[in-house]
Amino acid sequence: MIDIIILILLCIVILGFLFTLLNWRKIIKKMTKKYGSIIMSDKYQENLIEMLAGFKHMGIQTTFENNLRSEFGKILHRPLGSTRQWPHFESITFIPAQAAKFPTDHDVAVDISVTIGPKAKKPLEINAPFMISGMAYGIALAKNVRLALMDAANNVGIAINSGEGGILDEEIDSADKYILQFGKARWSKDEKLLKKADMIEIKFGQGALLGMGDVIIPRDLQGHARKVMGLEDDEDAVIHNNFFENQTMKDLKDLVQELRRISGGVPIGAKVGAGGKIEDDIDTLLELDVDFIAIDGGQAATYGAAPILTDDFGIPTLHALIRAVNHLEKLNKKSEISLIISGGMFTPGEYLKAIALGADAVYLGSVLLFTVAHKQVLDAVPFEPPTQVVWSDGKYKDKFVREEGAKNATNYLKSTIEELEVAIRAMGKKKLSDVTKEDLVSYEKNTAEAAGVPFTTLPYSEGKVSHSSLKKEKKKDPLIEL
Repeated sequence: MIDIIILILLCIVILGFLFTLLNWRKIIKKMTKKYGSIIMSDKYQENLIEMLAGFKHMGIQTTFENNLRSEFGKILHRPLGSTRQWPHFESITFIPAQAAKFPTDHDVAVDISVTIGPKAKKPLEINAPFMISGMAYGIALAKNVRLALMDAANNVGIAINSGEGGILDEEIDSADKYILQFGKARWSKDEKLLKKADMIEIKFGQGALLGMGDVIIPRDLQGHARKVMGLEDDEDAVIHNNFFENQTMKDLKDLVQELRRISGGVPIGAKVGAGGKIEDDIDTLLELDVDFIAIDGGQAATYGAAPILTDDFGIPTLHALIRAVNHLEKLNKKSEISLIISGGMFTPGEYLKAIALGADAVYLGSVLLFTVAHKQVLDAVPFEPPTQVVWSDGKYKDKFVREEGAKNATNYLKSTIEELEVAIRAMGKKKLSDVTKEDLVSYEKNTAEAAGVPFTTLPYSEGKVSHSSLKKEKKKDPLIEL
């Protein structure tokens, strides 16, 4: 009996499909006429098209986020950073060597190695001017994703940052070059871990979250990560806003010196989000006697941050880099203090422009989430976001294959290295350290003026735009001001 019912239903489905196939034009025309008539005759307040006006007025993302605020009544935790259009590196281009200067032959080796913390007892040597940023185990990334990124870093001779989460023994023991991020939580601070680090980064803040901490309830942080972080089953994971209660400069100076002693002289540095008084932050960090400074621009991302912190605080990565370099040069500290920049940079060209403008290295974050996952994101889409294969609480994290992820991330990093080498040869150079802002121009006048590079409508020797010349230009016609 059941078989007969199933057969009848199957026949009905097939007949329905054939009817639709044979009459699809009539069906679509009828539906178009019916619903088109409704849209064209309903009052505006009753019309679905009102949504278009609403989306255009507020924006789809803002409308979506405001609905989430209405649903949950709590702070949103938006991943992957700000969606605002920040001034960036697009208008800056490199100067090619062609006739006046010749390109470097393709078979000539190019040196793109970098030393971080040159004044430290044990500087960090890396094979390329980029490192894997601090994307924390447990708080952000799943275990196999962290290990895949570590494998990729080893394969190309760069460093990986622990982030502010738990530190996996198999990661810190197997990483060739490991940066331990010293955060504002109580975990990941054992002396045995500090002694294994090749560099230590004190996290004062980051671009997407600034100096704020967080409280992660047990429901949102489960499994192996809790054990690694030393948390009881019912204990909140607390990341404080400061390192010490009633924090003082002396506390921080003592911390830097203690970390230097325990680690045996590896570079000790600090990470901050880029703010409008970035020079004050740099002055303070120099007073603490750090070996490097990592600056996270306003486009930087994190696993989850309140949109108001991500969108409405901080300054653009490009502006932060320019100001940091200018300030360190003014203090004659540029050759002593390594500068690492991050936030919203996704291409080899952007990395090299940052180096040319004065950064010593670049942190890579979001871009690696999508490259390490590569085709594995197909396990999640179309019904879940692609990042559900990499997050520590992702629905498809258990499907992530470490070996495949390591291969894909390695391929991305190798490809990036080759592009950097091609670009350096195209400028007629043989090593990364020879690439400076003298190799840059910009087709946007404000960017040219800010970066101190020539504006492209003028001959190179005349193209550098000064702030004073811009002011004079604005005053040419007083009627414009009126």
